[in-house]
Amino acid sequence: MTARRHSRRIPAAIGTVTIAGLLLAACSGTGDAGGGGEDDPIVIGISLPLTGDFSEPGKGVERGYEAWRDIVNENGGLLGRPVELKILDDQSNADRVVSDYESLIAQDGVDLVFGPFSTRLVVPSARVAQEYGMLFVEPAGAAAEVFEQGFDNLFYAAPAIANDHYNNLADYLLALPEDQRPETAAVAAMDDPFAQGTAYGLRDKLEEAGVEILVDEVYPPNTTDFSTIAAKIAQSDADIVIGGTQYQDAVNLIIALQQLNYQPELAAFSTAPTNPEFAAAIGGATEGILAPTGYSPDSQFPSNIEFVEKYTEMHGNPPAEDEANAYTTGQVVAAAVEAVGCAEQGECQQELIDWLRENEVETVVGPLSWDETGKPTGAHLIQQWVGGEIRIVLPEDVKETDFLFPKPTW
Repeated sequence: MTARRHSRRIPAAIGTVTIAGLLLAACSGTGDAGGGGEDDPIVIGISLPLTGDFSEPGKGVERGYEAWRDIVNENGGLLGRPVELKILDDQSNADRVVSDYESLIAQDGVDLVFGPFSTRLVVPSARVAQEYGMLFVEPAGAAAEVFEQGFDNLFYAAPAIANDHYNNLADYLLALPEDQRPETAAVAAMDDPFAQGTAYGLRDKLEEAGVEILVDEVYPPNTTDFSTIAAKIAQSDADIVIGGTQYQDAVNLIIALQQLNYQPELAAFSTAPTNPEFAAAIGGATEGILAPTGYSPDSQFPSNIEFVEKYTEMHGNPPAEDEANAYTTGQVVAAAVEAVGCAEQGECQQELIDWLRENEVETVVGPLSWDETGKPTGAHLIQQWVGGEIRIVLPEDVKETDFLFPKPTW
């Protein structure tokens, strides 16, 4: 195996001696997983945040990957070989995710890798994958900065990046008659590139159109007490509230806002409202809450019907977006593997990368294609809780029910 040359370097903590040694080990076949014969499994290495700050969505991604593996194996595997997943827990830690992918690629000799959850973990792990010349398809690194690193091996397995998630909502609001548009907004975002990207994409589009931003708060990922931020938002009486959130932080912030009887005309929170546990977590007061999503379990894409049926059979409920994006990651890699006819470290990886650069892949979230940075070229749907269910309301041509604006009281 020949190492590819790159201008970017792995973080200094890893060290060039370690890289050289591990590359040599991988090329010499000293690992215990990859490079098997026709009957040997294709081993896929993955690091996920199964504990720590991102454990809730991390476990959803794990479920999605496992559903993909099961369905692929039931259908004969990849290239006629069974698929195995080797999953490590990075504990939501960027240093740990680097060492995990180092170990998976160089020591374990996995054939392929899938990405982790969270932009904070995708960027450092993508650097490791690029250093080894590995294809890196990922389900959750949606922040703009992911696509500004110069990676030539990375592909995001979803319809749109974070800053574009709310484009359909922004277009709707700004097309309203002037006397019906919101005039003020309050923004609270986790100090996380994805969460901030979703909130700031909408914030900036509204602000450019004349909406006044009355509150603009950033909080650490481990924040649990939202009383101060909620008080600022409630006191501002902003027409709309935008939350750049993951899961538990959104739940805690919404409960704090409800306790203060703050009644916005629109409430948009990324990620959390699409979680199956969301309604129970906030006491059922969901009506009118919005969230962008790249996925609906009701979509009629052929592979999605099989996915939803299998996943529901496994878990007792349909998949959410995190599970779907993980499943999509598997579909994207599988399409390249089957088209190119290989799945191992070395020159095969560049062939897989080149194929994805030039082709569109059918997935459970629809057809995907990418620009030269790995950025998808699609758009997200807007979902809203209406009548006790979360339904697609935008864009108009695919809506499942009418958009509630202003939102009912909570």
